[in-house]
Amino acid sequence: MNGTAVPDVPGVPDVPGDDLPPFSEETAAALLDTRGRVSGWTPEARALLGRSAADVIGRPARALLADPLSWTALVEAYAKGERRGEAVLRTAGGDALPVVFKTFGLTDGDGDADGHGHGGAGEEHRAGDEALCLVLAAPAALATRWNQDGAFVNELFLQDRVGLAVFDPGLRLLRTNTHLLPYTGVPPDLRGRRLSDFLWPGDAEAVEEQLRGVLRTGRPMVGVEQILRTVEDPAGGVFITISAFRLQAPDGRVLGLTALFTDVTELRRSGERLALLHHATASVGGSLSVKDTCAELAAALVPGLGELAVVEIADTVSVGEEPVPDEEGRLLLRRTAVAGRPAKGEAPPASTVVRVAAPITDTGTDTGTGAVTDTGTDVGGYPMSMTALLRARGMVLGRVSVGRHADRGPYEKPDHDLLRDIADRAALALDNARRYAREHRAAVGLQRSMLPPTQTETVAATTSGTYLPANTSTGVGGDWFDVIPLSSARIALVVGDVVGHGLAATATMGRLRTAVRTLADLDLEPDELLTHLDDLVAQLVAEPEDPAEEDDEDSAGEGRDRGDDGWRDRHPSSSSTGATCAYAIYDPVSRTCVVASAGHPPPAVADPQGNVSYLPVDPGPPLGVGGLPFETTEAEVVPGSVIALYTNGLIENRDGDLEAGMAELSGHLARPGSLVGPLRDLGREIVAGRPAAGLGDDVTVLLARTRGVPAEDVAAWEVEADPAAVGTMRAAAEEQLRTWGLEELAFTTELVLSELLTNAIRYAGGPVKVRLIRAGRLICEVSDPSATHPRMRRAQLTDEGGRGLYLVAQLTTRWGSRYSRSGKTIWAEQEFGPPG
Repeated sequence: MNGTAVPDVPGVPDVPGDDLPPFSEETAAALLDTRGRVSGWTPEARALLGRSAADVIGRPARALLADPLSWTALVEAYAKGERRGEAVLRTAGGDALPVVFKTFGLTDGDGDADGHGHGGAGEEHRAGDEALCLVLAAPAALATRWNQDGAFVNELFLQDRVGLAVFDPGLRLLRTNTHLLPYTGVPPDLRGRRLSDFLWPGDAEAVEEQLRGVLRTGRPMVGVEQILRTVEDPAGGVFITISAFRLQAPDGRVLGLTALFTDVTELRRSGERLALLHHATASVGGSLSVKDTCAELAAALVPGLGELAVVEIADTVSVGEEPVPDEEGRLLLRRTAVAGRPAKGEAPPASTVVRVAAPITDTGTDTGTGAVTDTGTDVGGYPMSMTALLRARGMVLGRVSVGRHADRGPYEKPDHDLLRDIADRAALALDNARRYAREHRAAVGLQRSMLPPTQTETVAATTSGTYLPANTSTGVGGDWFDVIPLSSARIALVVGDVVGHGLAATATMGRLRTAVRTLADLDLEPDELLTHLDDLVAQLVAEPEDPAEEDDEDSAGEGRDRGDDGWRDRHPSSSSTGATCAYAIYDPVSRTCVVASAGHPPPAVADPQGNVSYLPVDPGPPLGVGGLPFETTEAEVVPGSVIALYTNGLIENRDGDLEAGMAELSGHLARPGSLVGPLRDLGREIVAGRPAAGLGDDVTVLLARTRGVPAEDVAAWEVEADPAAVGTMRAAAEEQLRTWGLEELAFTTELVLSELLTNAIRYAGGPVKVRLIRAGRLICEVSDPSATHPRMRRAQLTDEGGRGLYLVAQLTTRWGSRYSRSGKTIWAEQEFGPPG
């Protein structure tokens, strides 16, 4: 084995710049005398080769080599000044062991330590056999690992991506790389200093507390994030992740610790910007109210981008119209939302009623990033501010501005980009809200135009309707109510709810309301009316879609290309048709209420004593299902009671608990004094606790305070099926009219009774019932067991009959017929003035 030089082995230097292998259990040492014999042998040497000192001392060193002939080359290299090399030794077991060695000359009395001029073994260079040199050796594999460890440590201290520091047990800095903390206020030489010497006390104490834990427990600290501010610049600060591990000697003695400092300020700020962008996007996309969208936008920007945020939009946006700049390219803006506080000493931002005129153009002061530093705009008196336009689909809707203190530094390009991105997304949400506001306003206007007057006064009841449209993402619903006068002083109370929302639901509601009024004019029983209405809805469901609507959808492609998908998703066209409906008939003469329901919640009845109950109505299937019957429920209603019909939007809450909603309605109706005041006020009280912003559906309430027709205002007779009884009936009627003070109606009433009674006796047979009712008008009824519907026709000059119903129609205000389970009733009404 030759004696070529080997790479440096890290260790303790003998002379400056000269590295030695570290002394350890694996480092062998031997002394060689001037004759090349072993004169000293350490236990580590014994462990390395398996040879004891007695076996080695006094023997030539060449005997330890695996190839004794290589000894000459090693001696020659030593004579030339080489002090390091490689060799292959022979262990006691006969194995070859590559080692790395290093030699050190030992000084004699004259100070000569060179050993120069001395030859190989057996050559006398000095008097006596004094030790000539010390040889340290270690296995070559171990030396290679030492070299790698040394290179690793050296490179750690040379790199500048991660700060590296070695602390003693007292947490004083022993060694750092030059880029440990390259910030303002950090001294260039940190050796011997503590962190508290240059860091803000609170930050230094937080870090040292963590490091003391590492020294105490030996448990490494990994990736602990901490803000660090220097004493010289406490307003700045950077975010650092710190990892640390304890340093120990082989005997367990704590030498200190090593800490790694990584600057994650930009990473953290990027994460904060991304989180702010996501938060702002989610916030502004959660509402279809222009005002709420602006408020959410302003709130999302504080404190992330500033201490104050102001949102200003064009006036027309709030009402759903497109903003149109004037001839100078200016828009009249309204300060719609403010979040945060103005700078100290500044007045609070103007309220939402203050109008601000500002130039809004596509060039203006725009920096090209969509966000501008706008010193001309007052953002709460803050020295640092920036403004971004709210621009969507080619329109400028307004602007958003933020401001902050100077100690947070000026806004940089990443801040501009962030505000631009937020403004772009908020503008789309704002434009969606604007478009929704336009449709919602149109739908509400259309729906209100289709509803009857909210207040009615009839002989049967005083009614009041209350309608509260829901501000939902799918638009106004299809709720409706109606009060329909029927024959014999009765009224029909109707409340319905069309499936879906938007203009399509409103249009369907209009069709159903018209159908209900048409069917009610036929004086059908509630269950029969709902059956006919169910057939009508089933036909509407089966109607094919209009191809023109598909063409309209195709023409909306350009809008979709501009990002309208989200708006269209939230505004589905109600292609499905269905509805629920409750239909009740109140009779003030019999003081009964007959109700049938098609999937609708039951009416509530509150008597004058404040007792509230729900009519036991079988709800039946919703309209449009078909094939299933509807059932009626009849209940007596005390005059002065209040009947409440409503849609499910009143009793449904976010948890879907209908019983809680019904209990709340009962509480309003049972409140002392609630039934004696104006029904309009009671209706408003009932819906007052249901804010539109939290509703999933429209709320409709119809209240009816019932009246009764006194028994003395009703006269009834049963007439035999004999033509001779007609004259007797005329006389009895005349007598009753005289009792009521209605003598002026006697002639027409006798004529009407004669015609109706004669027809009943002639064509239907008996028994025939006659009833006169004085209830705001005079009502004459003739009932017979026949189910044949009377039909008025125009008689010819030569006809002997056929003029009876024509005469009745001419002499009365209105007339008609209705069917019952026992036959039919023909009725006629006459107006009379107030008693003189």
